[in-house]
Amino acid sequence: MRRSPLRGGLFPAALMTTMIGAGAVSAPALAQTPGTAGPAPTAKISKVGVGEKRLNVRAGRRALVAGTVLPRSAGRVASLQIRRSGRWRTIDRDRTGAAGRYRLRDRRTVPGSVPVRVHVRGGDRAQRRLGRLNVYRVALASWYGPGLYGGRTGCGGTLHPGRLGVAHKTLPCGTKVTLRHGGRRVRVAVIDRGPYVGAREYDLTEATARRLRFEGARGILVTR
Repeated sequence: MRRSPLRGGLFPAALMTTMIGAGAVSAPALAQTPGTAGPAPTAKISKVGVGEKRLNVRAGRRALVAGTVLPRSAGRVASLQIRRSGRWRTIDRDRTGAAGRYRLRDRRTVPGSVPVRVHVRGGDRAQRRLGRLNVYRVALASWYGPGLYGGRTGCGGTLHPGRLGVAHKTLPCGTKVTLRHGGRRVRVAVIDRGPYVGAREYDLTEATARRLRFEGARGILVTR
């Protein structure tokens, strides 16, 4: 029994020549016909994972951020950056290992509070904001409020039981300061002048002291 050339998987050259000569589309062209191609590949978007971070440190100690960049690949550059004067500045870099892991550290010696992020390049870029990097020193502080409510503050406005802020002798009014006590943290503005007792540097309003569960006159961690 004679087999059909097409059933046998054959395509005689003469038949191909006839189809092309008659204006038929060649086999390679058929493969490129619109609507017959497979779906376009989907781009993988990088993600910055953070598994460990230490962003509240005393002056002289190391800040730390560590994690994994996804999809995992080696050789990408991860940077720890802080924002100052309207620009992001790199304070440490690391290259990812085969598992995509990075580890970034920096020893901060000057107290301050600045926005911080991890920025990754190599392939498509990615970044992750981490809040603020707070570097503290110890200052002697007290708190005030009762008996003074309803009066004007040294920076303007009225002092009342719910008002957050601190008094300081020289910092400009409106200056933001991050305070930390007993694992609690609050960021407030300078709203008043003082204190004028002994070596105390800061006077917390009653509302600020309550937020931190701060009592009496004692040391507190400050970023200014």
